[in-house]
Amino acid sequence: QVQLVESGGGLVQAGGSLRLSCAASGSIFSINAMGWYRQAPGKQRELVAAITSGGSTNYADSVKGRFTISRDNAKNTVYLQMNSLKPEDTAVYYCNADLRTGWGFPYDYWGQGTQVTVSS
Repeated sequence: QVQLVESGGGLVQAGGSLRLSCAASGSIFSINAMGWYRQAPGKQRELVAAITSGGSTNYADSVKGRFTISRDNAKNTVYLQMNSLKPEDTAVYYCNADLRTGWGFPYDYWGQGTQVTVSS
């Protein structure tokens, strides 16, 4: 009953910016954290940024100072502002939500992914 829908990916030149958004919908009881992961061809999926329901943030070292994660709790939406993009940022970006649909343990849900391509 939970869906995560990403948007905002696209093609951009190195040094440019993109803003990704992810809206969670469905039978959501509570959200512990939401975040963004990315996966480039032939590579493992890696954490890019995460934000808790209280607003604490974590970033991968490779994106610190360039990316900013934010949230709108009222909309169950998380954003990723990506500035100073580099070709190595090219990947499919996946939204992740650590949430509960009831009183059980929280579970990780994933979006369908959105392609970000940075040309050099």
